[in-house]
Amino acid sequence: MTGGSRANDEVWIIGATGHIGRGVTARLAARGLTVVPVGRSRERMVAAGAEAGLPGDAKVVVADSAERIADEIVRQRPRVVVNTMGAFTATAPVLARACMPGGHYVDQANDVAAVEGLLALHDEAVRAGSTLVTGAGFGVLATEAVVAKLCDGRPTPHRVRVDAVGSVAVEAGVLGAAFATGIVDMLTTGGRRYDDGRLVPSRLGADVRRLALPDGESARSAGAASGDLVAAHAVSGAPFVTATSALVPAAPLVRALLPALGRLLSVPALRRLAVDRLGRVPMTAAPRPRRHSWGHAVVEWADGTRREGWLRAGDGMDFTADVTAAVTELLARGAGRPGAWTPAAALGPDLATAAGGAFVLD
Repeated sequence: MTGGSRANDEVWIIGATGHIGRGVTARLAARGLTVVPVGRSRERMVAAGAEAGLPGDAKVVVADSAERIADEIVRQRPRVVVNTMGAFTATAPVLARACMPGGHYVDQANDVAAVEGLLALHDEAVRAGSTLVTGAGFGVLATEAVVAKLCDGRPTPHRVRVDAVGSVAVEAGVLGAAFATGIVDMLTTGGRRYDDGRLVPSRLGADVRRLALPDGESARSAGAASGDLVAAHAVSGAPFVTATSALVPAAPLVRALLPALGRLLSVPALRRLAVDRLGRVPMTAAPRPRRHSWGHAVVEWADGTRREGWLRAGDGMDFTADVTAAVTELLARGAGRPGAWTPAAALGPDLATAAGGAFVLD
């Protein structure tokens, strides 16, 4: 890998006190990497670091905004920066550019705007010798990896459909700003699909699917504008691509209300209020609703050939932490190639099995 030299071998975890941040910190510390928590509260970061296995005198970086964190990245030059703070459409370009030249960046974005925004930095990252990876989690990789496997060694397909069926245990606490922002972004963006190679609007909640899962359980999913959609199009080259998610309400009455709610939340003041109120919603601890999380893809070719496959994972949040840790460790140890990528494009579809997933392919 080429690019500017780094002054240190540190891996910075932005948002290290959150659920994903704590999980990534613990995984990387256990693998012997030099992990530095980054966030607003020194006391909370020290406590979270100790819980994750960092020594009591471990370094932390205190900064209260993406811009101030970016200033510290430029000044201190860590090898890899992991962004778990959310609001990726706004924060990712600021932080990723601060990593260049030569440093690397990882996030878990899974909305169209954020993923496309990071991928738009590809040429800039190539020139800088930096690797930028967006969508390093269940969202994006679970379906992208299946599409890549199904398309391997075959010509460009005509049509691809991906379905993300996460199963996540709820941690007691509050919903949190990052998750609340993701929900509001989904509602305000509406649906999207690729039609003859063009990303076009579609109705949020359209294309409802009842999926018979390989383990005998079932789930319903509906159309959404997600990073899975962008990644499936990029990895396959198919002109027609759709994506659904089990997170989108499938009940007819709720789906009928989604467009109006999205228009309402497009008003900036109402959007800010919704994110704030949702982020404070209390959450009661609960087990995950299904035994497994599943990424699903159906790929069709113009000659009528059809292939279908699945990726089985455990808890979707745990898988996200595993994926982020795996990507980060590989970048810290010199793997990858300069540019801006989704995970399988950067490091291959078998990244999903390295993070604990298992393929079920026809």
